[in-house]
Amino acid sequence: MPKMKTHRGAAKRFRVTGTGKIMRSKAFKSHILEKKSQKRKRNYRHETEIASSDKKVVARQLGLR
Repeated sequence: MPKMKTHRGAAKRFRVTGTGKIMRSKAFKSHILEKKSQKRKRNYRHETEIASSDKKVVARQLGLR
């Protein structure tokens, strides 16, 4: 059986931590930033864990399971 190929679009958007969590970056940071508060923009910088409902699909795309 051939090797599983990584979904390249998913590989660019997600990363896996050492403990196995799948992290994603936050949305809404690309444009129309003048009306957003500094606190709100600052919070967009941090990564967050993906939703539990998406874990199975994304893990398969990344070739984890």
